[in-house]
Amino acid sequence: MAKYKYELESADDSLKKDKQFVLAAVKEDGEALQFAHDSLKKDKEVVLAAVKERGWALEYAHDSLKKDKE
Repeated sequence: MAKYKYELESADDSLKKDKQFVLAAVKEDGEALQFAHDSLKKDKEVVLAAVKERGWALEYAHDSLKKDKE
């Protein structure tokens, strides 16, 4: 597993809400999405980056994005 996943897992809430930090993490390891703040699990850009890296990361996305065909 990539270091960003671990960094996001142990990060404080302010980093889990930081879109740029989370984007970097999910681009390195899509599974890191599970540790992102709920607001970013609804963010299409973040979720697409995570899914592009690891398809099954979609399971951590908000339900509204799970049905999005894109």
